[in-house]
Amino acid sequence: MVEVRPCRDSAEFEQALMQIGQYFGSETPISWTGRFERVAPLDRMLGAWDGDTMVGCTGAMPFRISVPGGSVACCGTTVVGVTPTHRRRGVLRALMRRHLDDAHERGEPIAALWASEEGIYGRFGYGPAAYAGDIALAREHTQFDSPLELEGTFRLVEPDEGLEAFPPLWDEMARRTPGMILRTREWWEDRSVSDPPDRRWGGGPKRLALLERDGVAAGYAIYRHHVAFDQGSSASKLEVVEAVGVDPSAVASVWRFLLDIDWSATITASLVQPDHPLFALLGQPRRMKYRMADGLWVRLLDVGAALAARTYAEDGDVVFEVRDATCPWNEGRWSVRSGRTDAPADLALDVSTLGAAYLGGRRFASLAQGGHVEEFVPGAIDRADGIFRHGLHPWCPEIF
Repeated sequence: MVEVRPCRDSAEFEQALMQIGQYFGSETPISWTGRFERVAPLDRMLGAWDGDTMVGCTGAMPFRISVPGGSVACCGTTVVGVTPTHRRRGVLRALMRRHLDDAHERGEPIAALWASEEGIYGRFGYGPAAYAGDIALAREHTQFDSPLELEGTFRLVEPDEGLEAFPPLWDEMARRTPGMILRTREWWEDRSVSDPPDRRWGGGPKRLALLERDGVAAGYAIYRHHVAFDQGSSASKLEVVEAVGVDPSAVASVWRFLLDIDWSATITASLVQPDHPLFALLGQPRRMKYRMADGLWVRLLDVGAALAARTYAEDGDVVFEVRDATCPWNEGRWSVRSGRTDAPADLALDVSTLGAAYLGGRRFASLAQGGHVEEFVPGAIDRADGIFRHGLHPWCPEIF
């Protein structure tokens, strides 16, 4: 029987990180322990102990995440790992049980994660709520469908200026886009602007570019060069880390700037949403290679609080019969408008399915095609899709 408890000190914190770090080829000591601890508190890093040996861990990064109409406190589930010597012994289940109970007791209505292996987390109530993918675009196919006249000017800035200018622009984009982390100062310093060599993956340093319109910041880009030459001609890759604008015009200008940077044979970006503006901006969008997969997974820890935390696109109501084998306090019938209810259910589903649809990126109709939604009242699925829909696909452009 293993014991699950929070880490007591930095040495145990480092051991916990190695439970997942070993799978990424990390060596002890973990070079990123200090900066990781600033966004994942010590008391939220759980270790599973077999005697004096740690054999697994889960971590939590507490943050707020954007939802339609606002934001909600979220438990960012992270660094989940079990050492290979203790697989299939219930260690992961014990860790996740404590992890979810702790987040619920702290009043976090939802949890979210990125899944290294997508077959694991559905059993704990997480549902794939957003898609994301990688793009690769050859420089010769970067023309826009219509000519774009840049509105404003760009200049390269140093990290100190980026730390002041970028956060308000990010927050403005998050206001209209579900699924984005509302970053703290520590998050910006240690994850967004920070650029240690061990996180460059063979590329050059981050470059920071600021778009200003009439002297007012309107967008920014973070990118890096991966330099290569083939028989005397550039075969370099421009890796776009972030491209943010306060409105569609600013977003288009930021991408036009990036696509026009010299010495780039290919422009790449990761974690790109399936309704990314480039699909509408480019003259030949099919030339942009796109590989899509599951992105952000969402788990409702408090169904009533989570439903009340977001706004809805249409009037009306729908009552869900929610099944939740892991968090039994969620079991029962829930009204979108009034919380727990004795009213007859319109739809029945697992909490993982409700998490998948929560941000508005997954439709109940498509989830029903996979057998994940049972309709008791004709038309209830269409009604639920109208209530939950959002104009933009959820987007979380960072793995945590």
